[in-house]
Amino acid sequence: MASVNTALVILLVLAMGATAYVLVRGFIAMASGKDISGEQQQGYMRKRVLFQAVAIIIVMLILIMAGASRG
Repeated sequence: MASVNTALVILLVLAMGATAYVLVRGFIAMASGKDISGEQQQGYMRKRVLFQAVAIIIVMLILIMAGASRG
């Protein structure tokens, strides 16, 4: 059980890091002003939302497992 929790925490940190990376990349792309159509911005936003969703699902799994181990 502890190894599963450790793996989930590692996955959570990776998802959070990916979210932060995409957020910063999107901000830099927006600040450069080169993308007139906004397609690149939309791509960054979609990736960020995806990574945030993955992180939330991992947090939910960690909380469910923590509750199951107590009960």
